[in-house]
Amino acid sequence: MKRFPLVFLVSLMAASLTYSGGFQLNEHGARAMAQAGAFAARAYDPSAIYFNPAGLAFQTQSSAYAGATLIIPATSFYGPYQHNSNEQTDLVKNVFTPINIYFSYPMADGLTAAIGVNNPYGLGTEWNVDWAGRFLTTKVDLKTFFISPTLSYRITEDFSVGAGVNFVTGSVLLERAINTGFGDPRVSIDMNATGWGFNAGALFKIAPGFSVGASYRSPVKVDATGKATFTPGYGVLPNGDAASSIELPATALIGVAYKPFEELELEADYQFVGWSSYNELVLEFKANNSKSVAPKNYKDSYIIRFGGEYALNDDWRIRAGYFYDRSPVRSEYMEPMLPDADRDGYNIGFGYLFSPHFSIDIAYLYLDFRDRKVENTIPEISFDGTYKTLVHLLAVNFGYTL
Repeated sequence: MKRFPLVFLVSLMAASLTYSGGFQLNEHGARAMAQAGAFAARAYDPSAIYFNPAGLAFQTQSSAYAGATLIIPATSFYGPYQHNSNEQTDLVKNVFTPINIYFSYPMADGLTAAIGVNNPYGLGTEWNVDWAGRFLTTKVDLKTFFISPTLSYRITEDFSVGAGVNFVTGSVLLERAINTGFGDPRVSIDMNATGWGFNAGALFKIAPGFSVGASYRSPVKVDATGKATFTPGYGVLPNGDAASSIELPATALIGVAYKPFEELELEADYQFVGWSSYNELVLEFKANNSKSVAPKNYKDSYIIRFGGEYALNDDWRIRAGYFYDRSPVRSEYMEPMLPDADRDGYNIGFGYLFSPHFSIDIAYLYLDFRDRKVENTIPEISFDGTYKTLVHLLAVNFGYTL
């Protein structure tokens, strides 16, 4: 009977990856997405709430901008090697649809108020219930919503600042088998979470056709509570309340935009993500006062972005971009709950003005993860193998300007 608490804790350590790197979403508007998210130095539409709130002050008309992104991931795992097997296991096919909704309103000359809702962290994975990694994970479903009221002020004709608060609410569902040595009982953990943070930015038009922008989004500590359910239940695995907390990392953007001629505008951005704040996750189980502490030791990461927009005429815009996204997950901590790797993003899209008031933006992103072969994972994981992942993303946004 003494085996139960040990294997129980080992199994639960995998739960922390729910909030890990590779789970950050940066697709918060189709116009920016088509340009690889290189948007901090321009921020021309209300999605500036995310990319750089200072950009709102240069938008002189009330606007609404809303849309969604279809995310279709595909991952295959080859291994685990320590079991003398190289068989392929595919992730169960799922489609995810993060949304973004923004409203902006110029309150006075140079002063703009806005509010937005988007999902900077989310997604999920699902593996067959009987696969080799079932003791690490079979399903994750994480949703976060950032609600961000924001103010922006144009100090001079060429310089503006902006800031706002982020109220965060979300939910997470974790499922896996437990290695008790007596069959494969399952655990399902369902929690809701809330937290607070802030964002700020500045934008400076240095010269005609040349601008720089920078923005910062603070870390957000989210506290989660919910229920842990075991099937079948055991005396040493009682159903009951569960709790955890995690700090979503700070991010910072800096970008430079240049317009070589009237129809063409280009931008390059650098995005920092402070994942090193995520070094462990603690899960508490109130029914038996047990606790698990999972080491993560993530490293800070970054994304380099290049994008541009070309005006074919007064109504049509075509766009393209590329970015490189470095994974924060060290190889020895890699696990199948969220397969992660360095990735390249190839973006295209267009925008069309139906009238002076209505517009549509469409973007497509091919996200190519570099093959990730992991060896010598820590004993709590001990699941070596190779992950191959690619993702298709399609975004649509509609705009209305008074």
